[in-house]
Amino acid sequence: MDADAKKIALRMIPYGIYVLTVEDGDAIAAATVNWVTQTSFNPPLIAIGVKADSGAYALIKKKRAFVLNMLGKGQQGAAFGFFKPAEKDGNKISGEPYHKGTNGHPILVNAHASVECSVVEIVEKGDHHIVIAEVTEANVAKMPEGRADAAILEMKDLGANVFYGG
Repeated sequence: MDADAKKIALRMIPYGIYVLTVEDGDAIAAATVNWVTQTSFNPPLIAIGVKADSGAYALIKKKRAFVLNMLGKGQQGAAFGFFKPAEKDGNKISGEPYHKGTNGHPILVNAHASVECSVVEIVEKGDHHIVIAEVTEANVAKMPEGRADAAILEMKDLGANVFYGG
């Protein structure tokens, strides 16, 4: 396979930018993720690619639940803030305020929306494992103007030299 063609072709898949959060006592993880899709209406299921050697993945496997926080246009700073391991300070994670959702995991106050999820299955293939989860609660903090999918921060909004995939 032509490595350059593969990289270019796979980078043509559009990606939203999200922050996955999960907490277990003093242990907390918050990671910027972008390999996300809805896979079922009933029950409402999503699938997320999570880096297999990450702290977020280890906590997801242990807790079997998490929150997916949707970042909106203009929230590039938050996206970049969660590229590195999360730091908890009171009611903030890496400088972003949060509160606990009904499932006990962090909801970022400034996220435009979030879904609370319960893990249904994990497919352990490749360097990112696929976490399939049922949406158990949905929260909208900022109502989008126009189409909801147009409000989401996208990979292309992070700059010309920021890619993930390929």
